[in-house]
Amino acid sequence: MIEVLTSVPLAVDPVPWARSQMAFTLAFHIILVPLGVSWSVMALIANYRGIKHDDADALLLAQRWSKYMAVTFAVGAVTGTVLSFEFGLLWPKFMGQWGAAFGVPFAFEGIFFFAEAVFISIYIFGWRRLKPWTHFWTGVPIAVAGIFGSIAVVSANAWMNSPQGVTLDASGKVTDVDPMRVIFNDAMPLMAAHMVVAAYLVGGFMVASVYAVGMLRGRADHYHRTGFVIAFTVAAIATPVQMGVGDGLARWVYNNQPTKFAAIEMVPKTSSDVPEVLLGHLDSEGEVVGGIPIPGLASILSDPGKGTSTEIQGLEETPAADRPTNHQVNVTHLAWDLMIGLGTMLFLLTLWWWAAWIFRRDMPRSRWFLRASAASGVLAVITMEAGWVVSEVGRQPWIVYEKMKVEDAATGNTGIWITFIGVVLLYVGLGVTTILVLRQMSRRFREGDRNGEADVPYGPNDPDPSSPADDEKVPV
Repeated sequence: MIEVLTSVPLAVDPVPWARSQMAFTLAFHIILVPLGVSWSVMALIANYRGIKHDDADALLLAQRWSKYMAVTFAVGAVTGTVLSFEFGLLWPKFMGQWGAAFGVPFAFEGIFFFAEAVFISIYIFGWRRLKPWTHFWTGVPIAVAGIFGSIAVVSANAWMNSPQGVTLDASGKVTDVDPMRVIFNDAMPLMAAHMVVAAYLVGGFMVASVYAVGMLRGRADHYHRTGFVIAFTVAAIATPVQMGVGDGLARWVYNNQPTKFAAIEMVPKTSSDVPEVLLGHLDSEGEVVGGIPIPGLASILSDPGKGTSTEIQGLEETPAADRPTNHQVNVTHLAWDLMIGLGTMLFLLTLWWWAAWIFRRDMPRSRWFLRASAASGVLAVITMEAGWVVSEVGRQPWIVYEKMKVEDAATGNTGIWITFIGVVLLYVGLGVTTILVLRQMSRRFREGDRNGEADVPYGPNDPDPSSPADDEKVPV
């Protein structure tokens, strides 16, 4: 092993390694974000139903979801901490130049993260120890902190797309920071809304897909149906909302980041009546090759008021050094197609769901619906990852839009590849361990159900749910 490591040339270009490490850690961490934001809300919905309707299965779901939530929160805390160190390790010039502004949203994210950790502990510890409704309300701050923590982080990323609120001296150094202008930059409202809604969409589909698998295996009892209905309803509400928010964000990019929009739509030359090209790619000459063009659709979607006469600025308008490479354009465009394609499939699945509820007041019974729902969790994660690629790769070569390029922000440490390997090993270990822990918890819960040991925290089976003193005699 040592011989292998020492045989690797140490004098490598650090920029690709810094990009790769950041991309890998973000791609991993972002999978946990939807669960961190949405699971608390789903647990509260189950908790509310359990108390309000004396539904023991709903209470059991809420209690078990809170335990799953604690596991994913802990793993997310580890991966998020690694990310925070990477800003200094991989991008020291970026932090040196813009840290005073970029760090403002993260300071607020830290406050919300702390609040979330405190109330998760109280909520989990409060089962059987607090009165039912008192315990329920201790879970509300978790949901609120999750939303605002996500908004704070996305605000930092939005600032990189729309840098504002800083004053520079003649040498380009930051001399003054307006925290409110940094946080509430022009890109923040739509980007934050896009991420928060995505969290409910992806988290809902991820949890629903687990119960869909259980129902396909014959576990279609009230407990599993309740778990599926709560999670899928959250996703079914978020999906159409996300389509509207995403459309608004795309228009914002069209008006404020024309080069990024040209990469998304793969438009080499400025023109009107621009077709929407599905798939395809730019060749080495910068010409669109292949794909399925839909005449005029890109112009229509960019500004429906003007229709096909809407002009889209082409990549040619931006100097080659200040625009994405052809490879980056192709990656951005294909990720866009993937996001839109899978997002449309998930939307059609929710239409199926809503049609059944509206006309039959019940969820769809078809096994094909359950099969599609079982796949929806993975598809939703892929959709979210594709959207993140569109946002980050489409902004290239800038790390701070039109202020600082990625290559000027990266570390000069030629041995940075070693940390990349270490982070990959760490995250793979974390991922495998997390899956094993969650599977073991699920298996233990099922064994408890088979043995008649369902652990209802409080509610209809509790002889005196209003008496926490009696409850304390029962171990959690």
